Amino acid sequence: MDYFYEKVMGLCNKKHISRSKMADDIGLSRSTPAAWEQGKSIPTYTVIKKVADYFGVSVDYLMSEKSPKSTEMNTAVKIPVFASVAAGIPIEAIEDIVDYEEISEKQAKSGEFFGLRIKGDSMEPRICNNDVVIVRKQNSVDNGDIAIVLINGLDATCKKVSIEADGFELISLNSKYPVMFFTPEQVQNLPVKIIGKVVELRGKF
Repeated sequence: MDYFYEKVMGLCNKKHISRSKMADDIGLSRSTPAAWEQGKSIPTYTVIKKVADYFGVSVDYLMSEKSPKSTEMNTAVKIPVFASVAAGIPIEAIEDIVDYEEISEKQAKSGEFFGLRIKGDSMEPRICNNDVVIVRKQNSVDNGDIAIVLINGLDATCKKVSIEADGFELISLNSKYPVMFFTPEQVQNLPVKIIGKVVELRGKF
């Protein structure tokens, strides 16, 4: 699996981190990357998934024998990352761009995407302060999805959505925050508006 190690090192170089730091951050022995390099160890799927989540890439990408310099990487599409998204302002009109992230050309063709920098700890431990989530613009999501939601014209919030017969719940992953419940009337009148589904997390260190 030389291609796996090659891709991991390419990602380390891109993020300006050492392979030892990567190993520490995801709970591996510091000798593990060297064992991959020397062919003495083959990573399990669980480890590959941890590495993929750490770098914000797919397992398929890490397991593909394509070179990091392949067409997939060369045709990456840049999307803007915003510090906030407010009601009444179309995504394309927001000027407060704080960064850019890249998504694959294939993903970019499947919809309209933007990044949002997370504020606060309400979605910890999965999503932390200053992490970036990749969002596909859409006005509805399935039960249990994590979405970006506008409430009462305020800045967008990132929450897990639960749609019940008698209302609409927004749930923080951090248990110290109470569930936010809205009746159908409140959803209509405040309003409570879904603007996108979180499809990927780009953790920041």
